[in-house]
Amino acid sequence: MTPPNDALTTAEAGAYLARIGVTAPEAPTLAALASLHRAHLLSVPFENLDVTLRRQIRLDRISLLDKVVGARRGGYCYELNGLFALLLRSLGYAVDLVSARVATAEGGLTDEFDHVALVVSGGSLDESVLADVGFGAGFIEPLPLRDGLGRRERDHDVGLERRGDAWAYREREAGEDWRDRFVFTATPHPLADFEERNVWQQTSPESHFTRSRLASVLTPTGRITLSGDRLITTTHGRREETVLVGEDAVTAALGEHFGLVVR
Repeated sequence: MTPPNDALTTAEAGAYLARIGVTAPEAPTLAALASLHRAHLLSVPFENLDVTLRRQIRLDRISLLDKVVGARRGGYCYELNGLFALLLRSLGYAVDLVSARVATAEGGLTDEFDHVALVVSGGSLDESVLADVGFGAGFIEPLPLRDGLGRRERDHDVGLERRGDAWAYREREAGEDWRDRFVFTATPHPLADFEERNVWQQTSPESHFTRSRLASVLTPTGRITLSGDRLITTTHGRREETVLVGEDAVTAALGEHFGLVVR
């Protein structure tokens, strides 16, 4: 039997799959992984509401299940990728949690363990792939770990570049150069290695998660995001923004657009 901290039980995996609206794949294939990845992004919001409410975010298996599956909430990278890794292992994939440093507006990188991403292998995968359901507006389907990889997703390109022992996940808008989003190495880590940074993300005034409320989810035609009191909808590349007036309007938007009820 798989140790409880490394994977989910059959019942837990079934409830999680129902949460993202899919059934268990017959085999751990790349196509099945892509389907799971996309379904997760369409169903589970990236959100920091517990941080803004000053509620402690716990990364143990039961807490993650209770929040994302039981309470039908979202979360940020440590929660979403941490739990998704458990699901994938339950379905026959091999998954490593890897540390990523996020590119800043000033051209630098954040500290180690600022973001957790997943390197998935095993099953019938011919090569390792990068998966990430906890980066907000990132890539929609897993990316093969292949130097120079570039792929079109909706209205922009996504890709990977190898730099010595590290990899850069990057994006390119039409008519522009490639832009790094985060840099990572393939060194595996337990989720416990991210705990110190998880606490920092929730408590430091330097963390962008402590500064403003955020919720964001992929849609079949684009993305919808709540940032502070602004509701931003992108449909087929067209952006519309609405300012929500009052907490009642914010609460209604969280329920209507993200399926979030925060008590």
